[in-house]
Amino acid sequence: MEVLIPLSPFIMVIALVWFGAWSKAKSNASIQKTLQKAIEKGVELSPETVKAMGVQERSPQSDLRSGLILIAVAFGLIVLGFTIGEAGESTEIVFIMAGSAAIPGFIGVALLLMHFFMKKDKPEG
Repeated sequence: MEVLIPLSPFIMVIALVWFGAWSKAKSNASIQKTLQKAIEKGVELSPETVKAMGVQERSPQSDLRSGLILIAVAFGLIVLGFTIGEAGESTEIVFIMAGSAAIPGFIGVALLLMHFFMKKDKPEG
């Protein structure tokens, strides 16, 4: 039982993420089921109807926004590593945090590249 007390914040985060993902998946399944029934009945579905049901289009800026947020998280992890390293005697934590920061950092860079390359591929109209 004493082991669960320090682990409880991590368990809570996992439970919250799982619940959020589960409820979003359930909502999406309900929308898909409704759309499938409408298509089977031969109902014409306009983009406005689909949008009103909760199916949202991706914003053209979403890759840019997500990429910048992930790069900011990476820099935050690096700064945290330096701060912890300065407070203690060990500098190994700086390298550990920099390695951890590489994951969201590289994903952020990839999203930024996607934003700029996809922007060039789209026809202007």
